[in-house]
Amino acid sequence: MTTPTDTLPTDPASVRQRNRNRLVLILIAAFFFVPMLVAGILRFTDHHPAVTRQHGELLDPKPDLRRLPPSFVDGKPYPWQPQARVWRIVVAPQPGCLDACVKLSRELDTVWQLFGKDADQVDILWFGALPEGAARPPSLRLLADSQSTRARLPRLNDPAGTPVYVIDPNGFVILRYAPGFEPGGLREDLVKLLKLM
Repeated sequence: MTTPTDTLPTDPASVRQRNRNRLVLILIAAFFFVPMLVAGILRFTDHHPAVTRQHGELLDPKPDLRRLPPSFVDGKPYPWQPQARVWRIVVAPQPGCLDACVKLSRELDTVWQLFGKDADQVDILWFGALPEGAARPPSLRLLADSQSTRARLPRLNDPAGTPVYVIDPNGFVILRYAPGFEPGGLREDLVKLLKLM
């Protein structure tokens, strides 16, 4: 009667070949199972690749401004008009914001210009007075200051400075950018959003 060990090759060349075959089988299995294992770990630990994340803070819940359409400084209403598919960058600085707001206005002007052909789909809404020396891109809409709108903007009175918000075409505030944010991140986020429309 033969045992399982009696059927195994004993010469060194056969043992090496058997070991190579096993190694190839293990590598093939690893090729299929390791990516699934890594994906499972990332999924259950709530880690996502950086390319799928936005630079701004995604707000949840999203403040609804649809019933609070702002007004231009001359009193005329600024309608949301969702059918126009216009996104809004919103700035509501505190009174007395001078140099920091001039710098912010220039950064937003640069961001807006970099949208190229999609620039008409983005308005910059500035609540209150624009400081002297601030940029005035064609998309700038100077709006009357509104306490009811300010109250809906999360963490507006940030001691670090003036945050910036993004409002979707329907009038929902969806993103917040903390004071001192990187303008390129705002542009990247809006480019992705414009592609969705």
